[in-house]
Amino acid sequence: MFGTLQDRLPKELRLAGITTIDAANRFIAEVYLPAHNARFAVKPEQPGSAFVPDRAGAWRDILCIQEDRVVGNDNTVRYRRLVLQLPQSPLRPHFVKAKVRVHDYPDGTLALFHGPRCLARYDNQGQLIDNAKSLAA
Repeated sequence: MFGTLQDRLPKELRLAGITTIDAANRFIAEVYLPAHNARFAVKPEQPGSAFVPDRAGAWRDILCIQEDRVVGNDNTVRYRRLVLQLPQSPLRPHFVKAKVRVHDYPDGTLALFHGPRCLARYDNQGQLIDNAKSLAA
């Protein structure tokens, strides 16, 4: 959709003779978007909202940067000039050569996941955050 609007909108503005930002903003709000929505809008199959509350707080792990890494021979993960040491885990003795996922949150904190399990959480300097508390979160 973005690419379509980026291509089509300048042409529509030119055809309408619009040359200023204020006039373009008015045209988009009053003419272009209503016509576009009238043409492409689809009626919902059911009434009401489709949004549901995120009671589990999963949005944090969805709205973050996620990158895969392989654990090194020293049981560490390298991420953005940081070396993240994996703590001891009841899951297995070490994670050497295991594929893990780094979650980089907007507040600067990091977390390491092996599948659905959070292995550890770190501050923005790569220091382990109290692991017992962080794994419960």
